[in-house]
Amino acid sequence: MSDQASSDRPRAKSLKPLRTLWPFIITYKQVLLLAVGSLLVASLAMLAMPVALRYLIDNGFIAHDLGTVNRYFAWFLAAALIFSLFAALRYYLVTWLGERVVADIRNAVYAKVIRMDPVFFEVTRTGEVLSRLTTDTTLVQSISGSGISIALRSSLALVGGLIMLILTSPRLAGYTLVGIPVVILPVIIVGRYIRKLSRQSQDRVADTSGLAGETLNAMQTVQSFTLEDLQTRRYAEAVKSSFLTAVRRIRMNAILIVVAFVLVFCALTLILWMGSRAVMAGEMSGGQLGQFLMYAYFVGSSATMLSSLWGEIQRAAGAMERLSELLQAEPSIKAPADPESLRARAEGQICFSKVEFRYPSRPDSLALAEFSLEIKPGETVAIVGPSGAGKSTSFQLLLRFYDLSGGKILVDDTDISHLNPRELRRQIGLVPQETVLFGESAMENIRYGRPEASDEEVKQAAVMAAADDFIRILPEGYDTFLGERGTRLSGGQRQRIAIARAILKDPPILLLDEATSSLDAESERLVQAALEVLMKNRTTLVIAHRLATVKKVDRIVVMNHGRIEAVGTHDELTRGNDLYARLAELQFGDI
Repeated sequence: MSDQASSDRPRAKSLKPLRTLWPFIITYKQVLLLAVGSLLVASLAMLAMPVALRYLIDNGFIAHDLGTVNRYFAWFLAAALIFSLFAALRYYLVTWLGERVVADIRNAVYAKVIRMDPVFFEVTRTGEVLSRLTTDTTLVQSISGSGISIALRSSLALVGGLIMLILTSPRLAGYTLVGIPVVILPVIIVGRYIRKLSRQSQDRVADTSGLAGETLNAMQTVQSFTLEDLQTRRYAEAVKSSFLTAVRRIRMNAILIVVAFVLVFCALTLILWMGSRAVMAGEMSGGQLGQFLMYAYFVGSSATMLSSLWGEIQRAAGAMERLSELLQAEPSIKAPADPESLRARAEGQICFSKVEFRYPSRPDSLALAEFSLEIKPGETVAIVGPSGAGKSTSFQLLLRFYDLSGGKILVDDTDISHLNPRELRRQIGLVPQETVLFGESAMENIRYGRPEASDEEVKQAAVMAAADDFIRILPEGYDTFLGERGTRLSGGQRQRIAIARAILKDPPILLLDEATSSLDAESERLVQAALEVLMKNRTTLVIAHRLATVKKVDRIVVMNHGRIEAVGTHDELTRGNDLYARLAELQFGDI
């Protein structure tokens, strides 16, 4: 997102966002119960050790009874062994649970984002989403794994220690309870400021990810305009901003830790002094003071641990809030509650009826106005017009990437807004002008057209798209890794892979954004022949830039400023429409 969008997002004002973790945690109820059981056993063993110490001092050391000393040392050792065993088990179970929960959150966020509509990505930068999937989930991972383990152990030790302090010496425990707010209040006050800085720090990291993502995905453009120095400076400025924000957060965390340690140890020293006076006055035994001090250590160390962990909890709450925004996001394009259905293979009849459309990012500008067009099953229609006329918009609306501002689109007499978008899109094959390939092999890239297709079906589609010859001479043939975004192939080769993908899908409706525009003459001839076979018995819409394309279609639709200006054949429009005649001369090179 932009800086403005980042600043507009609501800030976490409490730990409530961490509640979003609960549905993910409760899925693993048995592991959670085992972890809690291990925690309880370990905590009871830990709280038993000071009792053993008390009787060791009072009944063993003071009485000079070696047998009693040995017996209580054995109890102390047994408690220590039980504590160690179940503490290790608790750590393993809670950490495993944290890792599993974060993995599930990543899956849930990705599954949600990949189903969002183009409107979402008009206002959300890809780098921002990646930051949430990586940086934010890492923050949550740190607290949901070992962080939760430490927090649970410390909380139980704190509560159990306080109870035992009261049972050991109510008066000293009273002084201890009075001192607790003195320790806790500064932690809360500073923690609120840390939470704000943590959110700012995460936003700045997202900015650097977004900027890097934009430039790395447009590396040839950056280098062709020799913008390396400019982009390096911009990235350095973004990194510096992120660093300075992180430094402010780290500084406040350091202050928080210093304050917590000083207050805790000052309180322990004061309690030790008062306890020593009580022993000297005969009000309590040496064993009781030892027991009290050990419990006081448990309480103090637990409070210190919780205070140092508080900053991480605040950061995790902010990160979980950001992840919750994605988990709770809903696409504006969704299936109706009771969707209608098309037949397994649609006939391919298409009707645009008085369609009006404004892009959400440009609400004051009509992209399509009074757009009406009927296309019969099996008909091939070319759409031509100057840039910005609305050609690609008509494709996007037919695929229902956006909802209409007015009018309706019918496929086989069914309003597409009444269909499940996924069912609609299964009936449509798209070959875009800018081919998108994935970081997979040639075989898998073609198989995206129909994931369940066999290897032989994939190869047959490649043959029909005139892609088989160049694929076979790749280093590993069909198993050759094509590189990120297909960078190991030429533009024409990438386009033939995309055509093979559409051939494999075998849809009843085909959308071609001038599928032969990047091909050389020989490849164009081969692909055009394949497309002519593919286009038979299916409805085809073509955004045309080549004369060879428009001369072979059934009808040509001339668009200008979002409106249909004329419809006819090439010869009819050349004679009767000035805009088409001019386009034919300038764009097609022929009148």
